[in-house]
Amino acid sequence: MLCSTEPVRKKRNPAPLYLPSLLAITKLIKPTTVISYHHSSFLIKIAMTHFGKFKIFKWVSSNFVGSNKTPLSSMMSLFNIAENPRFYSTKRIVQTENGRSINPVSRTEAQAALLEYLHFTRNIQFTDAENMSKNSPHFLEKLLAKVDIDADIGQSITRYLCFHPINEFEPFFESLGLKPHDYNPLLPRDLMFLCDDDLLLENYHVLCNYGIARSKIGKIYKEAAEVFGYDYGVLVLKLKAYEELGLGQSFMMKLVVCSPYLLIGEVNADFIKVLEILRKEGIDISRIEEHLSEKSSYDWSKLLALLNLFRHAGYNEKQLGGLISQHLAIFFEDSVDRIYLLIGFLLKFGSTMNQICSMFLQFPQMEFEEFFSNLRHCFLFLNEIQMEAHEIRNILRSHPLMLGSCRLKKPNTLRLALHAADKRMCEVIQENPQVLKTWVMGSKVERLQNLILKSRMQKTKFLLDLGIVDDSNEIGKALKVFRGSGAKIQERFDCIVEAGLSRKDVCEMIKASPQILNQTKDVLEMKIDFLVNNVGYPVSYLVTFPSYLNYTMERVELRLAMYNWLKDQGKSEPMLSLSTVISLSDKKFINEYVNSHPRGPEIWQNLKKEIYAE
Repeated sequence: MLCSTEPVRKKRNPAPLYLPSLLAITKLIKPTTVISYHHSSFLIKIAMTHFGKFKIFKWVSSNFVGSNKTPLSSMMSLFNIAENPRFYSTKRIVQTENGRSINPVSRTEAQAALLEYLHFTRNIQFTDAENMSKNSPHFLEKLLAKVDIDADIGQSITRYLCFHPINEFEPFFESLGLKPHDYNPLLPRDLMFLCDDDLLLENYHVLCNYGIARSKIGKIYKEAAEVFGYDYGVLVLKLKAYEELGLGQSFMMKLVVCSPYLLIGEVNADFIKVLEILRKEGIDISRIEEHLSEKSSYDWSKLLALLNLFRHAGYNEKQLGGLISQHLAIFFEDSVDRIYLLIGFLLKFGSTMNQICSMFLQFPQMEFEEFFSNLRHCFLFLNEIQMEAHEIRNILRSHPLMLGSCRLKKPNTLRLALHAADKRMCEVIQENPQVLKTWVMGSKVERLQNLILKSRMQKTKFLLDLGIVDDSNEIGKALKVFRGSGAKIQERFDCIVEAGLSRKDVCEMIKASPQILNQTKDVLEMKIDFLVNNVGYPVSYLVTFPSYLNYTMERVELRLAMYNWLKDQGKSEPMLSLSTVISLSDKKFINEYVNSHPRGPEIWQNLKKEIYAE
């Protein structure tokens, strides 16, 4: 065995500091001197280092026994320690229903007593009993209100429960995440003990073992109580039936919580159809799982109806796939009912299903609830500044995406910021609805006079540059015809040029029919596309008949459908021009063409219902 040759050095004890020295130090301190926590603790550590904690405690005891002060208060007086918030901790006090205060320690004792009763006395499984005792605060408060909390709470509750059996369904349902107002109607009228409902416990344990959190099972019970009455093994088979569709356990755990009714009856047919549509459009199950919210409740039949509505409204497979892929979240935000409300809202204000479908294809990357709320707020804003009903209708029909993306300031705020009355605000909005984007929450608003001046200058420059007006005296009249900002008018002009016409031809078209540029770019593109791809006319036809762009798509479709039917029946000229078919008034068109065939009026009404319904 090897030994170290170095001498062993004895540790030197620190110089002894006797108690009189400590007292001498403290006597040097004036009574009014405030010593910090660090200084006081330093003095105490010195004493404890040299005498040990028992000796120092003995010294404290001998010095303060018989005095009127407690040891703690005497020590605080001796060192006159400054008050420091770190010395204190706030105890969380809970009040029972009768107003008595319960601290956390007492609450823990009460939970332990309830756990002991449920597990040892009532033979409830330990995990179930523990969950019930720890996650039923309302029931526990009600229990504490019936015992003496000034005595030993654990013994008080144990004694009370020996002679007053509880309704075990109350803490059980509350531990599943239900509030008293939710579970009170669900309490069995003829049962008090959980062991009397063995099927309830069996199916509860099936869901727990499947991986569903206990706190979420209450939602399942509330929405599909039948599930908890299934015989042994039935619920397991139902879960496996959905797994056989290719659904993983993690997906099923979410699905069961947000759609408990799927476990009732056979495998839900509407859910399978929705799943097939989504899979066909290339949507992976993992993406659906990401958007499912366990706080929401999904009605898969409504979602299926909505997808079918889009399919029948004019979406082809590619468009529907693009909508679902890009905006999958809007279908799983618990907002299907809101989507129906929005569609009805826009239809009421004159939008067609084609326009609504186009809007959804360009839907912004935002929550649907926020979009719907913004759109509703804009409608209320326009109504509050007393805009005419037909003008509100035009703005909502033409700019739903813009209005849904803006959270406008309140009317009173804008009146003050713009220095303008309601009537003047209405005029500015009607002239250029895009101005609403500059009046959103958090933005700095310019005075209305400055906005009007800028817009007028932009439009004047546009009209003069294109040569649409030659004389500056005609500018005033032209500015009243063209609605929108100079940038928007330029955008619409460029849209027509990009369709395949020269700038010179487009200028001539606008001189002949200036209202063309009062339509949005999307509407112009849709009308030109219909003329070229559906009617079969070249885009150059617009030069000879620019007014085509002023008519609604429904009018054009109805007239052409009726004309083609009459042509097939041999009751109309085969080479009638498009301008003649469209530009005639309804009365003249019906008299000259529709009434030329005995079944003409019937076909006209049927076509009208079909086209305008779409």
